[in-house]
Amino acid sequence: MVEAQSWTTRRSSNPRLETSVDIPSTPTGEVRYGTTNNIFASFSATSFVSPTILTALIIASWYFSNIGVLLLNKYLLSFYGYKYPIFLTMLHMISCTFYSLIAIRWFQIVPFQQILSRKQFLKIFALSAIFCFSVVCGNTSLRYLPVSFNQAIGATTPFFTAIFAFLITCKKESAEVYLALMPVVFGIVLASNSEPLFHLFGFLMCVGSTAGRALKSVVQGLLLTSDSEKLHSMNLLLYMAPMAATILLPFTLYIEGNVFAKTLDKGRNDSFMVFLLIGNATVAYLVNLTNFLVTKHTSALTLQVLGNAKAAVAAVVSVLIFKNPVTVMGISGFAVTIMGVVLYSEAKKRSKTTAH
Repeated sequence: MVEAQSWTTRRSSNPRLETSVDIPSTPTGEVRYGTTNNIFASFSATSFVSPTILTALIIASWYFSNIGVLLLNKYLLSFYGYKYPIFLTMLHMISCTFYSLIAIRWFQIVPFQQILSRKQFLKIFALSAIFCFSVVCGNTSLRYLPVSFNQAIGATTPFFTAIFAFLITCKKESAEVYLALMPVVFGIVLASNSEPLFHLFGFLMCVGSTAGRALKSVVQGLLLTSDSEKLHSMNLLLYMAPMAATILLPFTLYIEGNVFAKTLDKGRNDSFMVFLLIGNATVAYLVNLTNFLVTKHTSALTLQVLGNAKAAVAAVVSVLIFKNPVTVMGISGFAVTIMGVVLYSEAKKRSKTTAH
């Protein structure tokens, strides 16, 4: 799951559940390496549809995949009775590995990049560990919290990003940026106090997931700094996914027991569960693919704006589907948080403009 954006910003959504990876904004393969002889070079979708329609379809696919993986995770873990969030996350990573190999080595959607040194490998492995923590915490929280509240907490990522950026890099933001973060925190306090289905453990897991995503974005900006070490988002996913699956394997065996045998046993008697798992893992990869396509056909800023709206859309859709109770105070808190995220994004843009 991989998003093109800078480490100083947050993709806003929450990506936590979707197994998507926060990554720095990078130029497309055509810009960095020249035009490649891939399958899309001679057979482009734009030959049959206008660029406007193509962009609209890509954005619609982005919403479908991001909200879809969130709702599928919630359905599997909370309603369907599949209580193995670590193993489910590992399936996502295996799926991302498989589809990434096909997309890069066969369809050549971006030029293939190799890891050039042991140092670079260790850096990517460290990012994978942080990524695992974030995604597992996010998926675990879905067992205990409604999606709407989960998304409200996820919207506070800019707050954690600013904290980690200051603690790790001593980077100070403008007063306007810090002021914009106040409604982000205030809104989640309102939502938490009025959430009918509040669960302390689920809340802590969700906060851990949000903080983990923010930490990864900051650490990634520090580790992969040189031009020789920077990887395209899709190549980074190709390497991080198998590393993440390897990290998760001992944890799922120790914490969730013989989950392989349990899943196979359930699958023999319930073919629909197999369909759900395969579909869920596939959509998890599509989150990363559509992130890349949206950035390629629009911009990283557009992706950020879509992410701001996605949290609200996902919350509304989840309430309509799962019928979880909501309060006026909870809705107000969520709205205040989203407003704070928008103000934060605008303040960051003005701060960058002033700096230049």
